[in-house]
Amino acid sequence: MIRLAGVGKTYEDGTVAVHELDLDVAAGELVVLVGPSGCGKSTTLKMINRLIEPTTGHIFIDGSDVTTVDPVHLRRGIGYVIQQIGLFPHQKILRNVMTVPLLYGESTATAKQRASELMDLVGLDPATYGERYPHELSGGQQQRVGVARALAADPPVLLMDEPFGAVDPVVRIRLQEEFLRLQRDLGKTVVLVTHDIDEAVKMGDRVAVFATGGRLAQFGTPAELLAHPADEFVEDFVGATRGLRRLTVTPIDRDHLEPLEGVTTGDLGSAIDVDATLEEALAAMLRDDKPVVGVKDGSQFVGVLTPAGIHRQLRESLR
Repeated sequence: MIRLAGVGKTYEDGTVAVHELDLDVAAGELVVLVGPSGCGKSTTLKMINRLIEPTTGHIFIDGSDVTTVDPVHLRRGIGYVIQQIGLFPHQKILRNVMTVPLLYGESTATAKQRASELMDLVGLDPATYGERYPHELSGGQQQRVGVARALAADPPVLLMDEPFGAVDPVVRIRLQEEFLRLQRDLGKTVVLVTHDIDEAVKMGDRVAVFATGGRLAQFGTPAELLAHPADEFVEDFVGATRGLRRLTVTPIDRDHLEPLEGVTTGDLGSAIDVDATLEEALAAMLRDDKPVVGVKDGSQFVGVLTPAGIHRQLRESLR
C-alpha cells in the first residue's frame, strides 16, 4: 500500500532530517515509527501526505507516486491524527466529525449518519456527546473524536503522529486498546509515530526504529526487534528490560504446553485462552499464586503452561 524508496529530507541549512529511507507498509498493516526526538519520524509521516516535500526519493501509495498528484486531493484521501487533535472549537462534536464528508460533497443527512456511526465506533454516544463542544470533553474523549474525524471519509491510509501522547497513562492504555480493536475491525493501513518503545511494541505489526540523523536502524516485528536488536543503538533504545517486553509480544506456543494429567487441582488457577501472550500467562500465575496456568481453546483445555515452559519458548525464539 505504501512504499518509500530512497526518501530523504535535507533542509537549506544542511540539516539531514531523513536519510535515504526505504520502507514498505503492506495493506492493512499497522507500522510504528519510533525513535528519539529529532530522528525524522514525524518528518517521514508528513512527507507521506506532503505536508513536507521530500528532497530525494519517491513515495508511492497503492502504486501511485504521491508527488505527481494534487496535495489537497491527496490529503483528503488520507486520515491524519495528531497529538493536539485540532478540533474546531466553535463547532459541536458531531459537526467536527462531519467536516470531511461535507468537503467531499456529501449531503448533510449522509454526513450526519456517517459521523454518528463513527462516534459509536470509537465509544462515544452521539446522542450524549454530539451536541457538546470540544472544551466540554476530556482529553481522552477529544482524542477519540479526532480518530473518528480522521475515519470519516473512509480513507484507506491513516497517519497518526503521537496520537495518545497528550493524555494520562491510564487513559492512554485504554485509547491504545480501543484503537487496536478498531484496527482489527476496519483493517486500515496505518503509520503511527511515537517516542515510546512500549507503545511501539504493543501497537505495531512491524516497528521501524529511527536513529539520530534520520537513519533507519532496524525494521521488523516487535518480537524480532526485542530478541535480535540490529546494533548497539537499537539495543540501548529498547532498553535493559527488553526481555520482559518480549513477554508482551510473544503468543503462547502449543508446543511448550504440558499435559493436564498429573496437575493437581490445587496447582491450577484460572485458565487463559490459547491466543494469549506469555505476559498474560505469567500474570495469571502471579495473580492466582499458582505454579501453572491452564490454557484453553474455546471451552476445551489443551494443556498447562509452567514458568519453565515460558523460559523454553523465550530461549528458543532467540535462536
